[in-house]
Amino acid sequence: MSSRSFAVIGLGTFGSTVAMELANFGNPVMGIDSDERSVGRLADSLSEAIIADGKDEIALKEAGIANYDVVVIAIGEDLEANILCTMNVKLLGVKTIWVKALNRTHHRILSKLGADRVILPEQEIGQHIAQMLHNPNVRDYVSLGNGYHMVDFKVPRQLDGKSTKDPELFPAEELRVLGAMRESQFLCDKTSDVILREGDKLLLLGKRADLRRFGDSVRERG
Repeated sequence: MSSRSFAVIGLGTFGSTVAMELANFGNPVMGIDSDERSVGRLADSLSEAIIADGKDEIALKEAGIANYDVVVIAIGEDLEANILCTMNVKLLGVKTIWVKALNRTHHRILSKLGADRVILPEQEIGQHIAQMLHNPNVRDYVSLGNGYHMVDFKVPRQLDGKSTKDPELFPAEELRVLGAMRESQFLCDKTSDVILREGDKLLLLGKRADLRRFGDSVRERG
């Protein structure tokens, strides 16, 4: 896969984490922040690190922001700076813009300004953690859009010996079994019938409410 180039504006905890992870994947990454210490911490880890103000359109233009495939605006608590930076990046012709939002109202404003993806990190992580706390067997999950989620579900004792083709346990109209893992072995695809063992990883696809009902019904079996 060919790498894309990224610019991250705002190198606080969130922005620096995004920048470092992108760099670790082998992508060219430029970090921008108005704070000299924040820039200095990442100067040796990124392709380029620049001291500049995201509110300054000229400074962003001179930094070559328009040459990057994706710009991530991770400016934190300064709402005005976040919005002005988004406007500047959009005016400079960046094709793909991801922006960190502070709240739902801010989210709507950024969407109206043309941001391609608006992120509410604290809310998204909070929902993720709550889901896993609610059902300890949920190891992880991914939202696929249109209300569908894919869940990595650890098979508990209650499901030991159960079949992935059990229509009572996995109603076809609600849940789809995508596969199962036993240690490092992939056991099945959607056409196979597998007898589950405690500790297997089960990959399920379904809508959130149906997945929640499945998790609750498993707990009730205990």
